[in-house]
Amino acid sequence: VEFNDVRGVEGIKEAEYDLAGTKVKVAVTSGLENASKLLDMIKSGEKDYAFVEVMACPGGCVNGGGQPHQPGYVRNTIDLRAERAKALYGEDSSMELRKSHENPNVKEIYSSYLEKPGSHKAHEILHTTYVKREIYKK
Repeated sequence: VEFNDVRGVEGIKEAEYDLAGTKVKVAVTSGLENASKLLDMIKSGEKDYAFVEVMACPGGCVNGGGQPHQPGYVRNTIDLRAERAKALYGEDSSMELRKSHENPNVKEIYSSYLEKPGSHKAHEILHTTYVKREIYKK
């Protein structure tokens, strides 16, 4: 599945995809302020999704803070974020191997060590949980 409908740098993007005959709704937020808005809509029952992606940076890591600094005359004449995203998505789409579940190295790790996707061992090693903690000790 190509998730093109939820790419971009602005706000909250929503789409519906057919995954093996099942319709699933997805949402992607760009920026933490939008994440808060989306979570409020989900909590209130206004929205319902099977998958939600939260990107802290506008447009996600593609446009994150780790990008090279450019001189002002470049930033003012070229939409660097759009050009970078276009180049990266183009490069990705032309790659022979671009889906982790089809990667022979990932398959080998599962078959020789993790048993299978979703196994107890895979869950134990690859998954985590979050626990609310006090920021400051009392």
